[in-house]
Amino acid sequence: MDRKVLVVDDEKLIVKGIKFSLEQDDMKVDCAYDGEEALELVKKNEYDVMLLDIMLPKMSGLEVCQQIREFSDVPIIMLTAKGDDMDKILGLEYGADDYITKPFNILEVKARIKAIMRRRATKNVAQAHDKQRLIRGLMIDVEARRVTVDDKPINLTAKEFDLLELLIFNANKVYSREELLKTVWGEDYPGDVRTVDVHIRRLREKIEKNPGDPKYVQTKWGVGYYFQK
Repeated sequence: MDRKVLVVDDEKLIVKGIKFSLEQDDMKVDCAYDGEEALELVKKNEYDVMLLDIMLPKMSGLEVCQQIREFSDVPIIMLTAKGDDMDKILGLEYGADDYITKPFNILEVKARIKAIMRRRATKNVAQAHDKQRLIRGLMIDVEARRVTVDDKPINLTAKEFDLLELLIFNANKVYSREELLKTVWGEDYPGDVRTVDVHIRRLREKIEKNPGDPKYVQTKWGVGYYFQK
């Protein structure tokens, strides 16, 4: 997938030079020359990173950064012609991720962009992993709603899956039957806590080698159920 960059500066020669250089590295580049145009482009498009000059017509780069942070977490590198540290501090406080002082070397700009893209890719992988759990051979994938035990697919009903998801993502936390009923079935569910017991029993029959002596879903006598990590 092409990496997409938005370059915002009112100096057209600077924009042209950055655009040409980034395109040599197979990046797709959009350009804006004032704050309002930049804001509209971010609202309409998804970018991997944004180069944003502080001194812009119509709306300053700091104002643009502040407004963007109300609806987007696109990485923002501030460009400033001033050597004043206050500009850099303000840029970071307003939600910028990095800053570069003009005049800059285009190789430094590209290095900063690539560093931010690498960090973002790592973060996305970590977030994807947060939607999966693998504990002692049992794997749950929330997005795919898939469960395997020792690589063998396990077919769960929707409520069995929801129960397992809640327990495994909160491993070692004991839930009362009332809490499980309220969380998984909802406040208005007309059934009683025996519904939970039935589903736990069926869940154990599917994921446990010995449902009578479970190693995953445990009972805390007199309290409720928990997933043993």
